[in-house]
Amino acid sequence: MKRHYYLHTLGLAALLTATACKTQQPGSATTADTGATTATVSNENLIWQSQVYSVYRDRIVQGDHTAKAVSPTEITSSYQSPANEFQSPEIMFKFSINSKDNEMPPGMDHQFICLAEEGGSCETPIIKFGQQLKATAPAPPKAFLAPNTPLTVRVDMRDVLAAFEKDGFYTAYNGSKVYKDDFKGVYIAGNSSPLSWDFDNLASREGMRLEDPDGDGIYEVTLTMNAHREEKFTASHWKLSSKIDHYPQYKSDYLLTDALYNMTLEEVVKNIEADSTFRTGKEWAGVWTRDISYALVLGLAAIEPEVARKSLMRKVKNKRIIQDTGTGGAYPVSTDRIVWALAAWEIYTVTGDQNWLRQAYEITRNSMEDDLLNAFDQKTNLMRGESSFLDWREQTYPKWMQPADIYASQNLGTNAVHYQANVLLSQMATMLNDKQAADKYSQLAQRIRKGINEKLWQQDKGYYGQYLYGRNYLTLSPRSEALGEALTVLFDIADESKTKQIVASTPVYEYGVPCIFPQIPNMPPYHNNGIWPFVQAYWTLAAAKAGNETATVESLNAIYRPAALFLTNKENFVASNGDYAGTQVNSDRQLWSVGGYLGMTYKLLFGMDFQADQLAFKPFVPEVYKGKRSLTNFRYRNAVLDIEMEGFGNSIRSITMDGQELKGAAIPATLTGRHTVKIVLSDAISDKGKQNKVAHHVTPPTPTATFAKGRYSWQPVEGAVNYTVLKNGKPLQQTTETGIAVQPDGYAEYQVIATDAAGYGSFASEPLPVYAKLLEQVYEAEAAATPAKQPYKGFTGKGFVEVSRKANTTITFKVNAPQAGLYAIDFRYANGNGPINTDNKAAMRTLKKGNAFAGTIVLPQRGIGEWSDWGYSNKVWVQLEKGANQLSLTFEPANENMNGEVNQAMIDHLRMIRVQ
Repeated sequence: MKRHYYLHTLGLAALLTATACKTQQPGSATTADTGATTATVSNENLIWQSQVYSVYRDRIVQGDHTAKAVSPTEITSSYQSPANEFQSPEIMFKFSINSKDNEMPPGMDHQFICLAEEGGSCETPIIKFGQQLKATAPAPPKAFLAPNTPLTVRVDMRDVLAAFEKDGFYTAYNGSKVYKDDFKGVYIAGNSSPLSWDFDNLASREGMRLEDPDGDGIYEVTLTMNAHREEKFTASHWKLSSKIDHYPQYKSDYLLTDALYNMTLEEVVKNIEADSTFRTGKEWAGVWTRDISYALVLGLAAIEPEVARKSLMRKVKNKRIIQDTGTGGAYPVSTDRIVWALAAWEIYTVTGDQNWLRQAYEITRNSMEDDLLNAFDQKTNLMRGESSFLDWREQTYPKWMQPADIYASQNLGTNAVHYQANVLLSQMATMLNDKQAADKYSQLAQRIRKGINEKLWQQDKGYYGQYLYGRNYLTLSPRSEALGEALTVLFDIADESKTKQIVASTPVYEYGVPCIFPQIPNMPPYHNNGIWPFVQAYWTLAAAKAGNETATVESLNAIYRPAALFLTNKENFVASNGDYAGTQVNSDRQLWSVGGYLGMTYKLLFGMDFQADQLAFKPFVPEVYKGKRSLTNFRYRNAVLDIEMEGFGNSIRSITMDGQELKGAAIPATLTGRHTVKIVLSDAISDKGKQNKVAHHVTPPTPTATFAKGRYSWQPVEGAVNYTVLKNGKPLQQTTETGIAVQPDGYAEYQVIATDAAGYGSFASEPLPVYAKLLEQVYEAEAAATPAKQPYKGFTGKGFVEVSRKANTTITFKVNAPQAGLYAIDFRYANGNGPINTDNKAAMRTLKKGNAFAGTIVLPQRGIGEWSDWGYSNKVWVQLEKGANQLSLTFEPANENMNGEVNQAMIDHLRMIRVQ
């Protein structure tokens, strides 16, 4: 299971909203204010400050806390987490059957004010499952939840249990059925630690299950709220204890950055396993595809190419890249495994190994060919699949989106890495004299670039939207996605004009660039309301490429600050208050954070650009970091470089190697021996640039809508000032009412977005189809193949059919189209082979019309052992002729999943709806 599903029980930080402010350059101010008591410090060596922290040559000061470099090999930090301070006594929660969000509609939560004195306890009344408990009065001003408060919660499940006995199932508010045989337990989710809104993982979180010891149907649990720990969460002292002199040695006029570099090198050493592969972090053993890939590109491949190569090969099976994490059973719900190709290319550019080039080319090409069949949307020119690295679905997507919906979505970051992988595939093919393949992948890259710019660009905002989402019709989520925005700049998907707009317009917080903006309600910090240093590193490189000094220096400091205060390269921290505590999962010496820090030295300050035939230098040194710096013992292929640099700027005044001018500011790949490179910068940056500093903001909850008697309506959404109704993914009407009149006219899907007073919109509600029933036909699977014998419930018709690697590898449906036109085809299915959030057993099949490929049908996991939980697959549009047509569901070689052995689902029926 992916690391972030092992949920820690760290206390949730009080989410302190950072006031939007203008970053200050060094001046007379001598304090940094985080909302706590401020500490006065000398402005000696002050180089930069904002309203939340200050950076000096030898230390960083944030409020009362100081991290200081004693020497290049020793740092001290007084940082203490404020996680237990000022936590609200208002507890918001829901109950859950089988780790599903199935008690009440989104936005309807139980409310309880816990006002116990220190040492006291709280107890809710008995709450009937499905009936909202409301607080009788708001929490008093300045009232806080005392640390270590026991809270006892009770829920009356007797109606649910009675339905089990009477009908064999309980019908939830949204129409879903929970069968008695599938009942695994009652859990609690919520907003305050140790509670979490991560429904998918409630069953694996200790203490979240309610029990009924006396069998009276009243379930209860006692939780310790705002659990306080006396011990310090992070180290207060770091001193070098590992041998690091075989790595490049860095020295500058800035003692703190020198010490942080050495600390990071030590974390590199500690992250190398006995088998010479990289572990993912202190808490996470093993190699993870996206983690290792992003980390290698940032800087690790440059100093440990052989460990990098061995690590990458751990993520290969059957000469294809492994998608090791992702919603609903990994591939193809998630398709960002292709980022492996970028890391493979990085290894080639730093080594020049021709055997590796050939091997990497074959693996990448095989993987891309599968992706073309399984994930490429010919209409939008975009790849389907989950957000790259943002693979915890409720942290990034609306709750109504099932894994099949996430597969059908088309994401910015994922498409950015697919674009670059195709660019590199084309370059590899050219070098290996495969012109036909070179042309093919070059053209595919340009199609993806076109799709990104046509479908995801938001001219009014000046940055790309996060993803297209929906069902038969897609709409654009306008949220920014920091990693995706950065990659479009770095890979030249964005032109020069867009590049400058993106860096100047993408929302950033006082502590860095949040993974997404604005934030999702009722989601604790992790990807939501989270900052990840490796993303910050890519953002810094993008800001530098845009020539934006303001964004570059602040982003660089946003990497230095947490590394210094926490004395490790943490995986993530809370975006709104800069604290490591309160995120759902975290780790010290996180591999891609380590890579990110190295990248700031190698790729930003020294501007190292590893290419197929040379190492080019494109430095960017902000003025506040002007001065002398050196990087010695840097190994590049068969050469060793000692590099000296002085000045500041993003252009070179002069560059020499061994006293001779270095033409093109590049070292040829054929160089051997030891050499001295001297760089003098221009002491000029033409564009100071600007940023879009914003305050922390949470959007309204996603509306829940219904259609009845010619009216499309929804429940009022708290905080909404108006609503926008979408028809087939496009805006139809804006209203302050909670419904509009709608008459069926062909097939249409309706959604509604709730917008708050600041102009931020919720996610669009679940697409609600409105159409005459004569447009829909259902074909039972058991009429087309031998019915399965498993005792599962909840199917339609007289049975269902098992499909696996051996059973029913082809099922042929003879369908009758009343009119020629486009029909949306999907399948009602069950897949109980794994949880909804991870694992690797998503089933796949190819849909054919006659003998022609029509599309890929994805049947993701829906819960461990939950074979009576039925849902619909993704939809494929097929042009059908009037009258008889033949549709087949087949198992083809490209339909292999990441498990390789279990590729199984139950098919209930085929559904076809005429949409055009």
